[in-house]
Amino acid sequence: MGGRKKLTLKQMEKQQMVRERGPRRGQAPAEKRVGGIFGPDPKDEAFLSELSKMKVITPYALASKYNLRLSVAKQILRKLEKEGFLELVAASRYTRVYKVAS
Repeated sequence: MGGRKKLTLKQMEKQQMVRERGPRRGQAPAEKRVGGIFGPDPKDEAFLSELSKMKVITPYALASKYNLRLSVAKQILRKLEKEGFLELVAASRYTRVYKVAS
C-alpha cells in the first residue's frame, strides 16, 4: 500500500554527507550541567539569611540558585520545615511552596 517513498540518490548523498560532517560548524556541543549532590549547610547563618530574603521558596528556586539537584533541595526544605524555620504555604502533588516562618 502506501508507505514511505524511497529517497533519490541526491537526497541519500546529502544525508550521508551531513552524518559524516557531524555537528554544524561554529556550534560547540552542548555542555552537560550536573547539579551538586551536597547542598549548603542548613544551619549556616549566611544561607538562612539568603532564604529569608526570598518571598516564597520552592525546590526549583533553591536548586537553581545554589546549583543543586531537585531531590537535594527538597530534602533541605523538609529539614528546615521540621526545624521550624520554614512554613508550608501551599502544596500540590508535584511541588511545595514555603515561606519563612514569622
